Amino acid sequence: MSDKPCDEPVVFVHTNHRQYLGALVSQYSMRRNSRHADRFDVRLLDTADHPFLRGREGQSYQREGRPVVWRYDDLQSFTPLRFLPPEVMGFRGRALVVDPDVFAVGDVFELLARDMQGKAILCRARTGSKGLSGCLASSVMLLDCSQLRHWRVEQGFAELFSGQRDYMDWICLALEPRESIGLFEDEWNDFDQLSPRTKLIHNTKRHTQPWKTGLPVDFNQARKAVKPLAPSTWLRPVKRLLRGDSEAVYIQHPDPNQERFFFGLLRECLERGVVSEALLREEMRRNHIRHDALEVIERTPPLAA
Repeated sequence: MSDKPCDEPVVFVHTNHRQYLGALVSQYSMRRNSRHADRFDVRLLDTADHPFLRGREGQSYQREGRPVVWRYDDLQSFTPLRFLPPEVMGFRGRALVVDPDVFAVGDVFELLARDMQGKAILCRARTGSKGLSGCLASSVMLLDCSQLRHWRVEQGFAELFSGQRDYMDWICLALEPRESIGLFEDEWNDFDQLSPRTKLIHNTKRHTQPWKTGLPVDFNQARKAVKPLAPSTWLRPVKRLLRGDSEAVYIQHPDPNQERFFFGLLRECLERGVVSEALLREEMRRNHIRHDALEVIERTPPLAA
C-alpha cells in the first residue's frame, strides 16, 4: 500500500489475516462493477502493516462502559482502521472505507462522486437496538478527508486503553459533531440483503457469511454486553433452536443468491489471477474459508457481465 497523498478518490478495504481473502474479493468487486474503474483507486488496509494494533495484545480497553480484553487475532480486529484513510490521503480528497465483507453490486463511483453537501462523513444508521440508540454504521463511510484532520488513529486507539474514549462511541461515530454527518441510502450498505436496489452488500451476520459455512467459529461471542431484560437476549436461544444451528460453527447462508454472488466473484478472481489456487488452498487450511470452496466455485454459474 502506498502512503503518499492522492487526489483521486480511493476506496479502502480494511482487513486482517482472517478476512484477507474476503478483502481481495471486495477489492475486485469495486472495479468489476464500475463503468468508471479508471477514475478511482482501490487499496487494502491490513492490520499486519500497523504494529500498534498488535502491541496492545491482552490489554483491557473500554467497550460500552466495561473493560474488554483486546485480541489482535479476533475476527474484527481491523475495525480501528476505519479511521485511517484521512491520514493516508494526507487529509486531502475523498475516500470510501468499507469492511472486508462488503461487496460491490452496483457502481461505487456513483457514491464517490456524490455531492456531500458540505458534510465530512456520509454513512447510514445501524439497525436494531444500536440504531435506536443513535449508533451510525461506520462499516461503510464516504469521507471528505480535508474535514477529518482530527482523526489520528494510533492516538485514538491508545485512548481506548487509557479510558479516555469508549470503543462503541468511537465506532458509532458518537464522538463526531452530528451536524458533520449526512446519511446516504441504505442500499449503499445493505445489511444481509441482496435486492435489485442493492449497491453494496454487507454480510454483517458473521454466523452466516457464505464463505465460512461449516468452519468452527473464530470470533469472540462473549464480547457483547448481555442485557438480561432485552427481548433480543432471551429470544436468542429460541431462534437458534428453531433454525437448528449451533454457535460453534458457521452455518449456511439462508439466501442462496448471496452465496452465488460471492462465489461468482471468487470464481472470477481465480480465473483472472486476482487470487491464486495456492492462496485459496492455504486459506482453506487456515480455516479462513470453507473447505469445499473449490467445489462450490465449480458449481457456481458465471455472474452476468
